[in-house]
Amino acid sequence: MTVCTFDKLVIIGVGLIGGSLARALRERAGAARCGRIVGVGRSRASVERALALGVVDEVAALDDDAGLAAALAGADFVLLAAPVAQTQPLLERIAAFLDTQTIVTDAGSTKSDVVGAARAALGARAAQFVPGHPIAGRESSGVEAALPDLYVGRNVVLCPLAENRPQDVERIESLWRATGAIVSTMSHEQHDRVFASVSHLPHLLSFALVERILNTPDAALKFSFAAGGFRDFTRIAASSPEMWRDVCLANREALVDELDGYTDVLARLRAAIVAGDGAALEAVFARSREARRQWQERGAQAGVPVGLAPK
Repeated sequence: MTVCTFDKLVIIGVGLIGGSLARALRERAGAARCGRIVGVGRSRASVERALALGVVDEVAALDDDAGLAAALAGADFVLLAAPVAQTQPLLERIAAFLDTQTIVTDAGSTKSDVVGAARAALGARAAQFVPGHPIAGRESSGVEAALPDLYVGRNVVLCPLAENRPQDVERIESLWRATGAIVSTMSHEQHDRVFASVSHLPHLLSFALVERILNTPDAALKFSFAAGGFRDFTRIAASSPEMWRDVCLANREALVDELDGYTDVLARLRAAIVAGDGAALEAVFARSREARRQWQERGAQAGVPVGLAPK
């Protein structure tokens, strides 16, 4: 197990993602030799629950200059665990209080926009920012949903900047590995293309199916007969609307490309159905089933959830 040592970790946004990081570092045996974990929220009241649950040791509010300065003083790490649209305002808010040795990272689902936000907010100090994305989550949100084992065997992608110091990237890698995660690296451009395909598009489709049914006159009847297939397909439609609004807009170019490609496949399937071409339908279904089988087998052989190969 990787051990990560730090004196102070500041988490801005102590919900599912930030709270699970705190719990993993504190509760997983041997994961970390850690000092204080400080939770920061829009108001002190918004993070008091994390303090009451013992997820963090101290709390501070973004709108309190003195409290925020004290929270950030001497911090080894700062994690931004907030919707991606908030990245630049948050970085602008904390920039004046950051020590030169503090390493800032994030947990956003898109990366090109986050890199732009970091450079705009931090300027020459963008070297202190190491973009990251833990590929983990639950339908539930909030600090009450945080789990110490949320990241075990899950992928975390880092998208280092050219100006990042190698030792800073290594420290962020160690932080995530201490939670049991598998850490990979890629460029922010590649990240956004990959996750537009395997994450952002599926969420969009899940929301779209529920919306489609809602817009029919017999929606209540349809929902009353929905069973396992509907449940599995729409599970991720229980995710945060705010977060996925921001993700879709932040990664719009890659997502539209994927949506157009998906629309083309649907058009081919529609044409096959209209033409009564069962062979064409079966060929697509068979290829898809085989591809999914191979994907599952790779994960089973690795003993972890399927995803990017570890670095």
